[in-house]
Amino acid sequence: MLTATDLRVEFASRGRPAARAVDGVNLAVGAGEIVALVGESGCGKTTLARTLLGLERPTAGTVSYDGTPLSYRARALKAYRREVQLVLQDPMGSLNPRQTVYEAVAEGPRIHGLPDEEKVVAEALSRAGLRPPERFFLRYPHELSGGQRQRVVIAGALALDPKVLIADEPVASLDASVRGEILALLLRLRDDLGLSALVVTHDLGLAWNIADRVAVMYLGRIVESGPTEEILRAPQHPYTQALLSVLPESPERIVLTGEPPDPTRIPTGCRFHPRCQVVAAGNPIATTCQTTLLPVLPAVPEPQSACHLTP
Repeated sequence: MLTATDLRVEFASRGRPAARAVDGVNLAVGAGEIVALVGESGCGKTTLARTLLGLERPTAGTVSYDGTPLSYRARALKAYRREVQLVLQDPMGSLNPRQTVYEAVAEGPRIHGLPDEEKVVAEALSRAGLRPPERFFLRYPHELSGGQRQRVVIAGALALDPKVLIADEPVASLDASVRGEILALLLRLRDDLGLSALVVTHDLGLAWNIADRVAVMYLGRIVESGPTEEILRAPQHPYTQALLSVLPESPERIVLTGEPPDPTRIPTGCRFHPRCQVVAAGNPIATTCQTTLLPVLPAVPEPQSACHLTP
């Protein structure tokens, strides 16, 4: 349904090298599939999501929807955004406090000129779990709970009957008791409507519960990907191992030293080697990690890892 091929996004800065926010990414989201894009803050997840939505133009590479490369003409983008919708992480920030729930959900159908506006809004709210929908029409965001606000945001996306949702940290701002409800809603939408989804998150526990496949991103590039069960039960890349070690059931905590490197100065060799626990332990392969480049991972369903330790 949605494919990125050798995608690169750079941001120029006067007097400094360009920041490589996305530095060669191949990613595919199949029909009815939920893919989790995982990584710590600053690794390029949100920039990749914005580029897949057509909000950023890639420096190189292509975004394709249903086999057709994305066109950046206004009319083509408008049609594309009816098929691929965004769900943001902060519903209070993404909803206009002066608009009622009805106005917020009706905005998309009005832009696209859909008939039977009230029926479309009511169906979208019902699908998002706000029933009866008429009870919410005249409410304002501040009158709703955090979970209800997030359901309104999801309803705004569903009102256009999209085929793909891109959810950027969809439960990060919610209480733990509400997160499960929103995740269950996303799974139900996939089962009932055949929706595909790319879920951007830093939480591997969330990926474990919702995703069919997971792609782990570090410093602008996917370093490991594959079926969720296989990747999270037996991670091959040291970065994935470190991310998993913070889960409560992990037997050993791996603490990464330092911050992710500046994207204007990507390290030579493996881009993770300055923080890698294997290199820090004095493994003989450290010299290779520091000097030898790794290939960009292809968009394949099988487990794969961009690491010199991977056989």
